[in-house]
Amino acid sequence: MKQRLIIFGLMIVSAGLLGQKANSIGKVIESAIKISWVDSIGGDFSFSNNWSYPLGVEMKKDGRAGCADGGFCPRRCYSMLDSNGIVLKDSSKLFYQLLDTTHRLHSIQCEARCLEWAGTDIIVVYRIGADSVYCYTATGISTHCSLQLEIIKDICYATIDLNSIIPGGSKTYYCYDGYINIDKKLWKSGIMKAEFNLNFENKVTTGQPVYWKGKINAEIRE
Repeated sequence: MKQRLIIFGLMIVSAGLLGQKANSIGKVIESAIKISWVDSIGGDFSFSNNWSYPLGVEMKKDGRAGCADGGFCPRRCYSMLDSNGIVLKDSSKLFYQLLDTTHRLHSIQCEARCLEWAGTDIIVVYRIGADSVYCYTATGISTHCSLQLEIIKDICYATIDLNSIIPGGSKTYYCYDGYINIDKKLWKSGIMKAEFNLNFENKVTTGQPVYWKGKINAEIRE
Protein backbone atom coordinates (compact mmCIF):
# COMPACT_ATOMS: atom_id res chain seq x y z
CA MET A 1 0.00 0.00 0.00
CA LYS A 2 2.79 2.38 0.92
CA GLN A 3 4.57 1.64 -2.35
CA ARG A 4 1.38 2.40 -4.30
CA LEU A 5 1.03 5.76 -2.55
CA ILE A 6 4.63 6.66 -3.42
CA ILE A 7 4.09 5.74 -7.08
CA PHE A 8 0.81 7.71 -7.18
CA GLY A 9 2.57 10.73 -5.66
CA LEU A 10 5.33 10.56 -8.26
CA MET A 11 2.71 10.40 -11.00
CA ILE A 12 1.07 13.59 -9.69
CA VAL A 13 4.41 15.40 -9.54
CA SER A 14 5.30 14.24 -13.05
CA ALA A 15 1.95 15.41 -14.40
CA GLY A 16 2.47 18.80 -12.78
CA LEU A 17 5.91 19.16 -14.38
CA LEU A 18 4.58 18.16 -17.77
CA GLY A 19 1.90 20.83 -17.41
CA GLN A 20 4.65 23.45 -17.24
CA LYS A 21 6.08 22.44 -20.61
CA ALA A 22 4.87 23.58 -24.00
CA ASN A 23 6.71 20.92 -26.02
CA SER A 24 9.68 18.60 -26.17
CA ILE A 25 12.30 21.37 -26.22
CA GLY A 26 11.38 22.32 -22.67
CA LYS A 27 9.81 25.76 -23.10
CA VAL A 28 7.71 26.98 -20.20
CA ILE A 29 4.12 27.11 -21.42
CA GLU A 30 3.59 30.70 -20.20
CA SER A 31 6.23 31.92 -22.66
CA ALA A 32 4.41 30.73 -25.80
CA ILE A 33 2.91 33.64 -27.79
CA LYS A 34 1.20 33.05 -31.14
CA ILE A 35 2.58 35.35 -33.83
CA SER A 36 0.24 37.51 -35.90
CA TRP A 37 1.62 37.67 -39.45
CA VAL A 38 0.44 40.87 -41.10
CA ASP A 39 0.70 42.41 -44.57
CA SER A 40 2.26 45.62 -43.25
CA ILE A 41 2.99 47.49 -40.02
CA GLY A 42 2.36 51.22 -39.85
CA GLY A 43 3.86 53.77 -37.52
CA ASP A 44 7.20 55.51 -37.23
CA PHE A 45 10.22 53.26 -37.77
CA SER A 46 12.66 56.09 -38.48
CA PHE A 47 14.75 54.98 -35.47
CA SER A 48 16.35 52.44 -37.81
CA ASN A 49 18.10 55.31 -39.61
CA ASN A 50 20.05 56.15 -36.44
CA TRP A 51 23.30 54.54 -35.37
CA SER A 52 25.71 54.41 -32.47
CA TYR A 53 29.29 53.32 -31.82
CA PRO A 54 30.15 50.08 -30.02
CA LEU A 55 30.42 50.13 -26.22
CA GLY A 56 33.33 52.28 -25.07
CA VAL A 57 33.52 54.46 -28.18
CA GLU A 58 32.22 58.02 -28.51
CA MET A 59 32.57 61.11 -30.68
CA LYS A 60 35.29 63.39 -29.32
CA LYS A 61 35.66 67.18 -29.53
CA ASP A 62 37.81 66.93 -32.65
CA GLY A 63 34.92 65.26 -34.51
CA ARG A 64 36.52 61.83 -34.60
CA ALA A 65 35.70 58.63 -32.74
CA GLY A 66 37.69 57.97 -29.58
CA CYS A 67 37.71 56.21 -26.24
CA ALA A 68 34.77 56.93 -23.94
CA ASP A 69 35.27 57.17 -20.20
CA GLY A 70 35.14 53.85 -18.40
CA GLY A 71 38.15 51.96 -19.69
CA PHE A 72 36.57 49.83 -22.45
CA CYS A 73 39.08 50.61 -25.21
CA PRO A 74 41.93 48.22 -26.03
CA ARG A 75 44.66 48.92 -23.50
CA ARG A 76 47.20 49.95 -26.10
CA CYS A 77 44.89 52.74 -27.36
CA TYR A 78 45.28 54.76 -24.16
CA SER A 79 48.97 55.34 -24.81
CA MET A 80 48.04 57.13 -28.05
CA LEU A 81 45.89 59.85 -26.44
CA ASP A 82 46.77 63.35 -25.30
CA SER A 83 45.73 64.78 -21.93
CA ASN A 84 42.26 65.58 -23.30
CA GLY A 85 41.65 62.07 -24.60
CA ILE A 86 42.23 63.07 -28.25
CA VAL A 87 44.14 60.71 -30.54
CA LEU A 88 47.68 61.88 -31.30
CA LYS A 89 48.12 62.60 -35.00
CA ASP A 90 51.16 60.39 -35.45
CA SER A 91 49.26 57.47 -33.84
CA SER A 92 45.98 57.75 -35.76
CA LYS A 93 46.59 54.93 -38.23
CA LEU A 94 47.43 52.32 -35.59
CA PHE A 95 44.78 53.63 -33.18
CA TYR A 96 41.93 53.10 -35.65
CA GLN A 97 43.24 49.68 -36.57
CA LEU A 98 42.83 48.69 -32.92
CA LEU A 99 39.56 50.47 -32.13
CA ASP A 100 36.26 49.21 -33.54
CA THR A 101 34.41 52.31 -34.76
CA THR A 102 31.67 50.47 -36.64
CA HIS A 103 28.41 52.40 -37.05
CA ARG A 104 25.81 50.07 -35.51
CA LEU A 105 22.38 50.78 -36.98
CA HIS A 106 19.62 50.90 -34.38
CA SER A 107 17.27 47.95 -34.78
CA ILE A 108 14.87 48.32 -31.87
CA GLN A 109 12.92 51.12 -30.21
CA CYS A 110 11.48 49.99 -26.92
CA GLU A 111 10.62 50.62 -23.32
CA ALA A 112 10.70 48.11 -20.50
CA ARG A 113 10.33 47.62 -16.79
CA CYS A 114 12.97 45.24 -15.57
CA LEU A 115 15.63 45.40 -12.89
CA GLU A 116 18.90 46.99 -14.07
CA TRP A 117 17.51 48.26 -17.37
CA ALA A 118 18.45 51.68 -18.75
CA GLY A 119 17.57 51.24 -22.41
CA THR A 120 18.87 49.59 -25.56
CA ASP A 121 18.89 50.37 -29.29
CA ILE A 122 20.20 47.08 -30.67
CA ILE A 123 18.56 43.71 -31.19
CA VAL A 124 20.43 40.93 -32.99
CA VAL A 125 18.38 38.47 -35.05
CA TYR A 126 19.89 35.14 -36.16
CA ARG A 127 18.41 32.36 -38.25
CA ILE A 128 19.08 29.11 -36.41
CA GLY A 129 17.02 26.76 -38.57
CA ALA A 130 14.69 26.57 -41.56
CA ASP A 131 11.70 27.60 -39.42
CA SER A 132 13.39 29.20 -36.43
CA VAL A 133 15.01 32.51 -35.50
CA TYR A 134 16.68 33.66 -32.29
CA CYS A 135 16.78 37.31 -31.16
CA TYR A 136 18.44 39.08 -28.24
CA THR A 137 18.85 42.72 -27.22
CA ALA A 138 22.25 44.16 -26.43
CA THR A 139 23.26 44.93 -22.86
CA GLY A 140 25.66 47.64 -21.72
CA ILE A 141 27.19 49.49 -18.79
CA SER A 142 23.83 50.25 -17.15
CA THR A 143 21.56 47.69 -18.84
CA HIS A 144 22.02 44.14 -17.63
CA CYS A 145 18.77 42.53 -18.79
CA SER A 146 18.23 41.25 -22.32
CA LEU A 147 15.01 40.45 -24.15
CA GLN A 148 15.29 36.99 -25.70
CA LEU A 149 12.92 35.88 -28.46
CA GLU A 150 12.93 32.43 -30.03
CA ILE A 151 10.61 32.18 -33.01
CA ILE A 152 9.65 28.70 -34.16
CA LYS A 153 7.18 28.70 -37.06
CA ASP A 154 4.13 30.64 -35.76
CA ILE A 155 5.12 30.70 -32.08
CA CYS A 156 7.34 33.14 -30.17
CA TYR A 157 8.92 32.08 -26.87
CA ALA A 158 9.86 35.20 -24.93
CA THR A 159 12.01 35.61 -21.83
CA ILE A 160 14.03 38.34 -20.16
CA ASP A 161 17.50 37.28 -19.04
CA LEU A 162 18.83 39.41 -16.16
CA ASN A 163 22.58 39.02 -15.74
CA SER A 164 22.74 41.02 -12.53
CA ILE A 165 25.77 42.80 -11.11
CA ILE A 166 24.39 41.89 -7.67
CA PRO A 167 25.56 38.47 -6.40
CA GLY A 168 22.67 36.03 -6.65
CA GLY A 169 20.52 38.59 -8.44
CA SER A 170 20.46 37.00 -11.91
CA LYS A 171 16.97 35.92 -12.96
CA THR A 172 14.95 34.69 -15.92
CA TYR A 173 11.49 36.18 -16.46
CA TYR A 174 8.98 34.18 -18.53
CA CYS A 175 6.38 35.83 -20.73
CA TYR A 176 2.81 34.89 -19.87
CA ASP A 177 0.78 37.35 -21.95
CA GLY A 178 1.02 39.82 -24.83
CA TYR A 179 1.29 39.98 -28.58
CA ILE A 180 3.77 40.24 -31.43
CA ASN A 181 2.95 41.30 -34.99
CA ILE A 182 5.45 40.59 -37.78
CA ASP A 183 5.43 41.85 -41.37
CA LYS A 184 5.26 38.58 -43.34
CA LYS A 185 6.45 40.02 -46.67
CA LEU A 186 9.61 41.54 -45.22
CA TRP A 187 10.19 38.38 -43.16
CA LYS A 188 10.41 36.36 -46.36
CA SER A 189 13.00 38.80 -47.70
CA GLY A 190 15.19 38.50 -44.60
CA ILE A 191 13.97 41.49 -42.55
CA MET A 192 12.22 41.29 -39.18
CA LYS A 193 9.86 44.24 -38.89
CA ALA A 194 7.65 43.83 -35.86
CA GLU A 195 5.74 45.48 -33.06
CA PHE A 196 5.23 43.79 -29.71
CA ASN A 197 3.96 44.21 -26.16
CA LEU A 198 4.91 41.43 -23.76
CA ASN A 199 4.24 40.88 -20.06
CA PHE A 200 6.46 38.72 -17.89
CA GLU A 201 5.96 36.76 -14.70
CA ASN A 202 7.62 38.56 -11.79
CA LYS A 203 8.74 36.46 -8.84
CA VAL A 204 11.32 39.00 -7.73
CA THR A 205 9.48 42.21 -6.88
CA THR A 206 5.81 41.94 -6.00
CA GLY A 207 3.45 44.66 -7.16
CA GLN A 208 5.70 45.76 -10.05
CA PRO A 209 4.72 44.31 -13.43
CA VAL A 210 7.61 43.39 -15.72
CA TYR A 211 7.04 44.23 -19.38
CA TRP A 212 8.86 44.92 -22.63
CA LYS A 213 7.25 46.62 -25.61
CA GLY A 214 8.34 48.35 -28.78
CA LYS A 215 9.23 48.03 -32.45
CA ILE A 216 11.87 46.00 -34.28
CA ASN A 217 13.41 46.57 -37.70
CA ALA A 218 16.39 44.25 -38.10
CA GLU A 219 18.14 42.16 -40.70
CA ILE A 220 17.90 38.42 -40.13
CA ARG A 221 21.47 37.20 -40.07
CA GLU A 222 22.19 33.81 -41.61
